Order: sequence, then C-alpha cells, then structure tokens
Amino acid sequence: MKKWWKEAVVYQIYTKSFYDSNGDGIGDLRGIVQKLDYIQKLGATVIWLNPIYQSPDVDNGYDISDYQSIDPRYGTLDDFKELLEKAHARGIRLIMDMVLNHTSDEHKWFQESKKSKGNPYRDYYIWRPAKNGKEPNNWGNYFYEGRGSAWEFDETTQEYYLHNYSKKMPDLNWGNPNMKEDMCRMMRWWLDLGVDGFRMDAVNRLVKPKGLPDSPNPPTPPVGIYGYVVDRTMCANCPGIHELLHELNQEVFQKYDMMVVGETGNVDTAIAIDYVKEEREEINMVFHFEIAKNPVLKTVVEIKEIERRWNHVVMEQNGWITQYLSNHDTPRQVSFFGNDKEYRYESATMLGLLMHTHPGTVYIYQGEEIGMTNVDFPSIEYYNEKYTVGKYETMVESGVDPETALNSLKHTSRDNDRTPMQWDDSDNGGFTTGTPWMHSNPNYVDINVVREEEREHSVLRFYRTLTSLRKEHPVMVYGDYHQMLEDDEDLIVYLRQYEKETWLVICNFYGNERSMPQKVQEILDQEHGTLLLGNYDDVTNETAEQIRPYEARIYQLS
Repeated sequence: MKKWWKEAVVYQIYTKSFYDSNGDGIGDLRGIVQKLDYIQKLGATVIWLNPIYQSPDVDNGYDISDYQSIDPRYGTLDDFKELLEKAHARGIRLIMDMVLNHTSDEHKWFQESKKSKGNPYRDYYIWRPAKNGKEPNNWGNYFYEGRGSAWEFDETTQEYYLHNYSKKMPDLNWGNPNMKEDMCRMMRWWLDLGVDGFRMDAVNRLVKPKGLPDSPNPPTPPVGIYGYVVDRTMCANCPGIHELLHELNQEVFQKYDMMVVGETGNVDTAIAIDYVKEEREEINMVFHFEIAKNPVLKTVVEIKEIERRWNHVVMEQNGWITQYLSNHDTPRQVSFFGNDKEYRYESATMLGLLMHTHPGTVYIYQGEEIGMTNVDFPSIEYYNEKYTVGKYETMVESGVDPETALNSLKHTSRDNDRTPMQWDDSDNGGFTTGTPWMHSNPNYVDINVVREEEREHSVLRFYRTLTSLRKEHPVMVYGDYHQMLEDDEDLIVYLRQYEKETWLVICNFYGNERSMPQKVQEILDQEHGTLLLGNYDDVTNETAEQIRPYEARIYQLS
C-alpha cells in the first residue's frame, strides 16, 4: 500500500550542531528556519529533529524535564510553530524525537515520586527495596558501559529507582495507567499542534521483564580495550511490549496521518516483523543496528546478506524498513565504510546511491550530503559525548595506555557526527559567530556547503539528483528487490522492478578496480541497459567494462 512515509526522504537535524542564529555557539530553531530553502533544495520531504525539549542536557536532550516546553537554548514554542508552519509551506513534514523510556530526574513527576512512597507519582517510576542489603538486581547501566549499577539509592524513602541509562535519567513505569494516559495526552498535544510523527527512542525497552530478575550475564570487569560489557537484552523486546505499542497506536497514532519509526536495539528480522507488520497496528518501521551501529566493519558479503534478510522477512511480509548509514549515534559513514581521503567523493556518493536505491525509507543525517568526515581530536578533552568519555576513563583505570585508549575510540565515537555543520570556510565553518559548543572539524575549510556548490564533482549535487529520482521513479520506493552476485567480495549488484520499469544497480564497495562480471554484462546487452546515473562522469562503452574504485551506477533496462 502506498504511503507518504514510504516515499519520504528524511533529513535528520541535530539542532545543537546545525546552525546558530544568535551567536551563542549552540544551534537553534531559528537557525533551521533560515536553512529551510537549503533542505528543500536538497529534496528532503521530512525533517526529524533530535530532542529540543526542556532538559538539563545530561545526555544531549534525551533527559527531558518538560515534554511540552522548548529548551531556551533552542528557542521558544513560537519559534517551533514558525518552523513548523514554514516547513509545511515548503511541502516538508516534521517529526520529533519522542523519549518514552525515561525522563530527567528534574522532571516534576520524579521530583514528586521521590518525596514519599505514598505520593501519587511514586508509581510513575520503578522503585524497589534493597535485596540482601544491596541493589534489587545485578543490572549495570548503559550510560558509562557498566561503570555502576542500574539502580540508585534514594535516602528519603530508603529505596532504589531503576535507571538503565544515567542515574539522572530514571526509567518510567509503563504499567501505571495514569502515567500512560499523561504520555498519550502529551503526544496528542504535539500532533494537534501539527507535528507529523515521532522517532521513538529505545521504544522496544519500555516494558521490563516481570519480576526484574538478575541477568545471567552481569557486567564484567574491564577486558583489554573493550571496557565493561553490559547485558543490553534484559529490557529489550519483553513480553507485553507489543500490547503496549498496539494500545499507543489505537490511542494516539491511528488518529493522525503520521509516521512512527522506532529505535530498536537487540532486534533481528524475526523480532522486527512483529513491530512493523501493518495488520498488527503498532509502528511503521524500525531502525536496526546490524550495519550502521555495528562496531565491527562488515564485509560486502555480510552486508548483502543483512539487506537480503531484512528485505525478505520484513518488506515481503507487509512491513517496512529504513535505510541509513549515519545518525547522531554513529561515526560518519564516508569515514567508517568508505575512504575519506583519496576517494572521498567517490565513496560518499557510492554509499548515498546504495542507500537511496535499496528498499525502505531513506534517512540522511546532516552533513552526510556534503561528505563530512570523522574528526581526529588530539586528546580526550576535546570529546563531549558521555559514552566515549566513560569508556575512555574505564579503560585508563584498568591500565590501558591513554593514547591507546583514545585511538581505539576515535573511529566510532558519537562525537564524529555531532561536530558543527560545515556551511562555508569562515571561522567554525559558518556554524556560529561565537564559540561553538564543541570543536569543529578542522577540514571545514575544504569540506563545506559553499565548496560543494562550486565543485565539479559534488557530493551535494549527487544527493540532490538521488532525491529527485526518488520523486520521479516509484521503482526506488516500491520496486521488487533481487540480489545478484551474492558471494562477490567487492560488488553489490541488484535489480529493482516496479510495473514497467526495471533498474540494475552496481556498487563497487571498495577501492579495487574490477572487470564487469559477465553475468551482469549479458543482462545489460540483452536488455539494452542505459546508464541513468553514475558517480564517474566519463563512462563510455569502453570504460563501462571496468568498474573503478567506489564506482556506482544505475542502469535502466528496456
């Protein structure tokens, strides 16, 4: 069934790092308003905002103290309404990050909850007495990769509260009907304001295991450069989660023409289908982490197997999927999967073409469209992100050399994606006239929007072409997907077919030059393949026989 959210190109904005309109060093809502023409020209049809709610900012806004107030650093509710109005006027929808697993400990609910065991808000959170004089179970928190329990003792009531993340972020109790209704009322308030959907943070962790049992895999001591290992499965996909999401669907989602995408760690395809199958009426699509957030670089053969599995199990069973390689929690895709030095343009455009031509809704993370790269900061003092800092401290405390610890974390740190957007070659890449909240990537002098507009070989212009093709060719959205050369260790080749249109896509994932496989050449000859798009502009009958480093092509077959 055709849906606008299936056809969407979603542009993710990390507001804090996007564009600063008032010179205080922090990106803001009015900065986004000023860049709406840029987003529209890019071809994005949906904006996804990371959290902009009132927050102490322990975890970059994911610790919310008031769900219905805008954090003053980003602007006002009137600024948000103006952004919404002007985005809609350009045909751009807007979805918000919705954090339902936890709040800030400064939220008024938690402030009331901790006053007494008899407080009406007590049961909005998960409180437990000590067990044998210690924490209620052996869970470690995720925030510093196990440097501490998932339980925090409260002196006032002499009980522990659960926090799977920071102790400043207590977990909510979705078994409480009053809290559930308050959350539904809050979400309806945003939707009535005109918001077009939600990205649901950690949505498969809302329901906890009955009885809160010990984990069979408690946090382990530091091992080498890997730090503590924490069991993240205990609160993932627990019995009751589907009933809860169906209830939220009936009470909120189904009442609006909206999209709902869930962040879901610890899912595979067999689990994901129960979240996204249309007839189950839960959510529309999920982010899985088998490629983008996998800390071990996948081989091409593994990537193809993952894409094939997700397409077969999810899309062919009346569900839907996402396509992305970068977001606020990952390293920059051109640095992680490609070559950000001698083949930055080629690998950035190949990865973009790969994502845009696979089945599912496409997500572009700010800066991806100009080929922004990872940073190489010289010391831990440059890093802001809590997980990177926490892992570094854990490793150093366990005896790892500081330089070794830092070098092991640089490649995958979330700060790689959180450096300020690079607009031009002026100070701080044109992001701010003040002092930026975090250091800019020094390569902004060469990699920025203005330079991309000027370049002959431009990642930005290539992305604009991809988004334009998506609007013109339904095959990119609704086409059947058939892989070829599954065991090839360099090439990703597949067919997309919808109604009377058939595409053949070829991507060389590495820097090795390859001859055109005979099987592929035969199809091109038999079906009179016409080159529709490529990231090398000199493809002729002669050069077409060689597939160059990080080359990507789309052929339209007769």
